[in-house]
This record gives sequence, structure tokens and C-alpha cells, in this order.
Amino acid sequence: MFHRSMKTTLQKVAQHSPVVMLVGPRQSGKTTLLKDVFSQHRYINAEALDIRERLIQDPKSLFHSLNDHWIIDEVQHVPDLMSWIQSFVDENPKAGQFILSGSQNLLLMESVSQSLAGRVITLELLPLSYQEYRTHKPAVDVWTYVFHGGYPRPYQEDTDRQMWMQSYIRTYVERDVRSLLNIKNLRQFRVFLTLCAGWHGQLLNMSSIAESVGVSQPTIDQWISLLEATFLVFRLHPYFENYKKRIIKTPKLYFYDSGLVCALLGIESPQHLAQHSHRGALFEGFVFTELIKSYKNKGKTPPLYFWRDHRGLKVDGLMATSPMEIFEIKSSSTFHPSLIVNLQKFQRLAHPEKSYLFYTGEESFPYKNFHVTSWADVHQYFHG
Repeated sequence: MFHRSMKTTLQKVAQHSPVVMLVGPRQSGKTTLLKDVFSQHRYINAEALDIRERLIQDPKSLFHSLNDHWIIDEVQHVPDLMSWIQSFVDENPKAGQFILSGSQNLLLMESVSQSLAGRVITLELLPLSYQEYRTHKPAVDVWTYVFHGGYPRPYQEDTDRQMWMQSYIRTYVERDVRSLLNIKNLRQFRVFLTLCAGWHGQLLNMSSIAESVGVSQPTIDQWISLLEATFLVFRLHPYFENYKKRIIKTPKLYFYDSGLVCALLGIESPQHLAQHSHRGALFEGFVFTELIKSYKNKGKTPPLYFWRDHRGLKVDGLMATSPMEIFEIKSSSTFHPSLIVNLQKFQRLAHPEKSYLFYTGEESFPYKNFHVTSWADVHQYFHG
């Protein structure tokens, strides 16, 4: 079993809050983690139709004992249950009594904000980080890991990853898309999903995607919001500090899992990926998601941005911490001083505390006032 970095955070928050919510994409390992951490809790799966009906019609028939503690999985199927849980914990407050999980952020957050505000702590579990992968599997090269991605089940069951990914995409489109939006043309949505994979790591141009798919730009915005609500993608926003220059204000689009992007783009192997035109964008997305996972596993949100002006000066990543940290991401396996030119220029503008270069090489070392950091060591430099 993989050791999940979220485990310590879950144990800690459950000691203080009566309700803990764990959200994240389907198959990210939520159920396995919750059963491991809360092995004494009774488990209910709200995806089971008979259980769901009882949760909707008569929750008291299930939660009859005030002393029991519960895991309720895929709770987005029973949003009205939140009001009942509110009343229950208000009358019988016990730390960690209800552990909830779900994979549709849109439905969950609406229910939580209405019923459980002030009574719940919400955490987000993403697919495996490389550090978590290494707790159960041997080291691999960067392109092998980026190609396979971080969903744990194919590693645990030793299944064909490409077949698993295609099944995951079909299941996601058929189940989550139908339940959240009334999209009649699923083939059209699948084309949209593939186009988004092509925009992974790029400045988001919704009008271009809309033209290619054959729908309106507001529809594309709605569909991207759906991908965000189901934890497939995120928008990385630019940092708006001017630094005496006009800056780009369009967000960039990234998928949380590089293996999913490879499947959508038809990349067939790690060797194919290493020569592919999207290798740089996929490696860039890998670094960003490693940083995001490091923060979210501690229950925090990373202050992560990029910065680019209208003349082309840019830095790939900016941590708006105090003090500020910046970094560039390069898919080169060999360090050369030319790789840090943009970092040097930005240093003269903003004077950040620390500057990093993340690359696909295997060695990490200091170079002048920069940290040259191997892809495998990303987690060591940002702890949230």
C-alpha cells in the first residue's frame, strides 16, 4: 500500500472537528486512505442505490447509535444529508464522528456551504505524488513516471495503464458529465476534452477551443468549470504585480494528472513522450502538481502563480509567499547557465528571496544564488 502524505493531516483534523470532508478526483485513493486512517469507523457507500435511498428517506435507521463513528463515501449523491448531519453533530458533538468523501466539488461545496459551515474541515486528495509513489514502487526515470501518472489503482493491480486510462475517461464522461450537465452530444464533449489536453500548459484561449468544438465560448467556460469541479484540471493565474511592465492576465490550463494527458493525446510510451512536442508542457505540469500536492496534503492552498509581460519576459512559477520564491521549469536533463536567464532578469525586477530551476536531470546542487533541482527532489523544497 502506498503511504499517503495526507494521513497525518487527516488524523490531526479529526481530533478537533466533528465532520471531516475529503474530496478529490475519482480513483485518487480516497476510500483506501479513509479506511486505513479510520479503521474503527463504520463504512457506508452512498453510490449503492439501496443505501442511498435509506440515507435520503430515513438516515436515522442507519445512524441509530450516538456512539458510532462513520465514513460516508461519495456523499455528493445525498446532498440533503448535510442538513441532517448538521442537526446530529449540533446535538451530539464528537470529534471525527463523520468522515465524508466525494468526487464532485460543485455539488459538495454547495451543500457544505449551506449546511455545515463552521462544522467541517475540507481536505483535497489528488493522485499520487512521486514521493508517495516511491513508498511502494521502485524509482523510475522522469518520462516513465510522467507517462504513467499518479492514479494508484493501476500500480496496485498491475493492470495495463493505457487501457485503464481509456476506461477512466469513458466512465468519467458517461457518469460525471451526465450527472452534472445536460450535455446531449457526448462525442462533442470528448473532442473538447482532447483539445484541452492539447492546451495543457498553455495560455487558455477559450474562443479557439469553442471554434474547434463548434459551441459558444460561454459553453466552453462552463465545461472547463466542470473539469475543475471534478478535479481534472486547474487554471493557473498570472501574478498581477506590475513591476513597471504591462503583464499578461490570461490564465494557463493544466491537468492534475500527466498520465491522463498522455492518454488523451495518444502518447503511446515513455519513449514516445520523451520525443513528443508536448514533453515540456507535461513536465511543467508535473512540477506544478507536485508543489500543489505538497501543500494540499497539509491542508493548505499554495499561493502559486506564473508571471509574464507583453514583451515575453516570464518566469514559469511564482510562490507569492513572504518572502517570494520563483522558479523556471525546463525539460532538459543537463544544466546550462542559459536555463536561468529569465530568473536572473526577474531577480533584478522583484528581488525574490529564493530562485529555483527544476529540470529533468538526476542531480540537485546550488549554482551561484540559485537552486538547481532534480525532478525527483521537487517535494524537498516546498513544504507548504
